[in-house]
Amino acid sequence: MKSDQRGRVISAPENHLSAVQLRGARPSRRHFIRSSVAATAFAASGVAGQTSGGATLVPPWTRSLGAAVVATGYGMPSKHEVNVQRRQSPGLTPQPQASISFTPLQNLFGIITPSGVHFERHHSGMPEVDPAQHRLMIHGLVKRPLMLTMDDVMRFPSVSRIHFIECGANGGMEWANVAVPTVQYTHGMIACCEFTGVLLSTLLDETGFDRSKGKFILAEGADGSALTRTIPMEFALNDVMVVYGQNGEMLRPENGYPLRLLVPGVQGVSSVKWLRRLEVGDKPWNTREESLHYIDLLPDGMHRQYSGVQEVKSVITMPSGGQKLVGRGYYEITGLASSGRGKIKRVDVSVDGGRNWQTARLQEPVLNKALTRFRLDWNWDGAPALLQSRAVDETGHVQPTIHQLRAVRGVRSIYHNNAVQTWRVQPDGEVWNVQVS
Repeated sequence: MKSDQRGRVISAPENHLSAVQLRGARPSRRHFIRSSVAATAFAASGVAGQTSGGATLVPPWTRSLGAAVVATGYGMPSKHEVNVQRRQSPGLTPQPQASISFTPLQNLFGIITPSGVHFERHHSGMPEVDPAQHRLMIHGLVKRPLMLTMDDVMRFPSVSRIHFIECGANGGMEWANVAVPTVQYTHGMIACCEFTGVLLSTLLDETGFDRSKGKFILAEGADGSALTRTIPMEFALNDVMVVYGQNGEMLRPENGYPLRLLVPGVQGVSSVKWLRRLEVGDKPWNTREESLHYIDLLPDGMHRQYSGVQEVKSVITMPSGGQKLVGRGYYEITGLASSGRGKIKRVDVSVDGGRNWQTARLQEPVLNKALTRFRLDWNWDGAPALLQSRAVDETGHVQPTIHQLRAVRGVRSIYHNNAVQTWRVQPDGEVWNVQVS
């Protein structure tokens, strides 16, 4: 089973499973793999130069020398993978400097998001920061204010941790029943990487901050909007990091180079990019992005502020909207789950719109505040199906349906949509985004 460049899901030929199906047994992964290997071995026994399914058995690249070793330059993906890229949603934001690009979740494996397809969200464009001139200031209710160069920051003891970052507006278009076509657009404002940097608590200890009065931290970026966010001190002293590394290399410019804040499990806007200033204070700052944006409009007209934690969530990435199943038979349903409150405990999958559920396998590692990959074997019989996933985290929170969420939050928000996502598989194999009643 694989996906082609257009996002379709291609299965093995139907006759690979026919013997199992005639006996009335449910085909297992072992049966599927065994039959697939046998078919490949049979095809390989043919004469060199013949074709199998349109592919030359001895292709030209097997009969000649390949390209030379690339001694310089930065390695790039294969030209055959050019379709795996971030994508923007036309008209979603009024100007390109304050735009969004979405991670291609349907094309990714495991839990790590490659740096080059990590989603983007900027508020005034992406600045080109010179690391030699960049400074991080830490001040406020502290005994020893600091003005740190990048060299200074990188001299502190470092840690490397895997966490997800998710925009608070991820899935926002689904609130009002706007069925965007693919999982890249429904859930693509999320990414999970290995981040390297310094624990914020380490830097705060260096300043001798006022532990009795210092209850909050203001983080400010060096971009044109000088984006600022309030961070509660209990977060800052727990797992918040000042980050310079991502997936084993320096941050990419679109992800905050040379320095960003990482607030695990909290909406992405709090992980301020191009970090230039941290101020310790005794109360929230109620900044622009906390009083006018990133707030939830409730049914009674009240605004819910500082609702930063990203609640338990999951989505099936294959099969998902825009893909196509080619023929009946075995498929592996797979997707991603996360929780800003800790680890994922369980993910259940339904193929009939939530009437019946099966527990999926969780792929190791299952980490704190990181994406978790889940998998379930499925034999599609060609009938219409409604695919859903429902995650449960280690604190007992259960992912709600869209109707349960709307009953509490109404339909006027665009933030913190963690509702169960439904994909409809048509009899012809086409997969569509739908909401079930």
